[in-house]
Amino acid sequence: MSGPERAVVFRNGTVLTMDERRSVLADADVLVTGQRIEAVGRRLEVPEGTVEIDATDGIVMPGMVDTHRHMWQTAMRGYGADWTLTQYFVWYYLEHGRLFRPEDIHAGNLLSAVEALDAGVTTTVDWSHGLQTTDHAEAAVDALEAVPGRFVLAYGNIQAAPWEWSARPEFRAFVERRFTGSDMLGFQMAFDVTGDPEFPERAAFEVARDLGAPVTTHAGVWGATNDDSIRLMHDHGFMTPGTVYVHAATLNADSYNRIAATGGTVSVSTESEQSCGQGYPPTWVLRTHGIPVALSMDTSAWWSGDLFSAMRATLGADRAREHLEAHAAGDTVTHCRLRADQVVEWATRGGAKALGLDGRIGSLEAGKKADIVLIKNDASPAMFPVLNPYGHVAFQAQRADVHTVMVDGRVVKHDHRLVDVDLPAVRRTVEATVDHLRGALGDEAWRQGMNPDIPETEVLDNPYTYTGFRTDATHKAAG
Repeated sequence: MSGPERAVVFRNGTVLTMDERRSVLADADVLVTGQRIEAVGRRLEVPEGTVEIDATDGIVMPGMVDTHRHMWQTAMRGYGADWTLTQYFVWYYLEHGRLFRPEDIHAGNLLSAVEALDAGVTTTVDWSHGLQTTDHAEAAVDALEAVPGRFVLAYGNIQAAPWEWSARPEFRAFVERRFTGSDMLGFQMAFDVTGDPEFPERAAFEVARDLGAPVTTHAGVWGATNDDSIRLMHDHGFMTPGTVYVHAATLNADSYNRIAATGGTVSVSTESEQSCGQGYPPTWVLRTHGIPVALSMDTSAWWSGDLFSAMRATLGADRAREHLEAHAAGDTVTHCRLRADQVVEWATRGGAKALGLDGRIGSLEAGKKADIVLIKNDASPAMFPVLNPYGHVAFQAQRADVHTVMVDGRVVKHDHRLVDVDLPAVRRTVEATVDHLRGALGDEAWRQGMNPDIPETEVLDNPYTYTGFRTDATHKAAG
């Protein structure tokens, strides 16, 4: 509905600017010229021929930023709904992850990229740890470039050690060939630090440093990565402001202090942490250390793929912990510390800051890139009245309420429908991947993977509950 240089104005909306003051403007406009925001204010004068989008009764906000999503797994949507983290590791890392061909990586990325735009997520980090070969990586990038969103490829390979795959000449050649500083496609390196005192990951960090690539790492995951990982990174000088620590849910105070002191960001995936057991969603402790937070969805093999769910779950988990701690101390929470505007910021500008993109995206300010979302649904009784716009975004809105999405000045969704996206073709691509994986596993393994057994266990009497009752009953029965 708009050409690359044609002006577009969002008219008469409630505008969440997400500037430093988190300013909210009622009945305001956002004018876009080309790729950038020209002006934000009330009753803006616009050039002749400007396309007008009616934002009346809607909320205009920056595009959301997901800092950690395993996009390649999206073709397996919902497959692991009843998994534990152990079952995820076994399925993807040990047993079946090797079955994914380059075209399967492409299918997952394509579906995930389209899904992200549909939900108002204009920038997504593809935490792509299924890249067994550079052919897989090429397929991943091809999919990202086929969708008009803003993406960051976080290159990883769970089938090889990071100091191995990062040293391969074909890896460096791929990076040099595909990443040219485009605003639409960024690059990170994605790998974890095991805590081995020999610190073999040092070689991969050195490659990242040489390439000028930030590192994103799963940190503070119960039973997998711990405080030794953070200490080794810090002692060897590899904790930087560009480092993103995913989950960071089971660390001690010293580790959190190291993250805070070196300026890193934690990507919190609340739906994941509270379901998998990486640790309690850590925003409640990150706040006490002043550590910047961004939000993420992790994987659609389990959970939802939209940041509305992330905001809602994060507020709930943080407040539940605050109440729990207070009750344990015989106290009551009378004022919530984590507020709705803070999680909306984490879902937008917080993600932009984590990726070093705060100067370009994350807020609606003149001169910034035009990544914009209009939340409006005149057919929904849940979309009026809008009294507290931050609260409405965090607790009331959902992906179906995303009316218009703009990325880099281009309208990619309007009137609740994606623009120029061939969903039937995406469906066919994904169906081919599902058919391949199901055929490779066989029906029995497919069913078992989706529906893990609950082991039969012997139920034992609890000696600390109703002991006297059980003893009396036993004596009476014996008599």
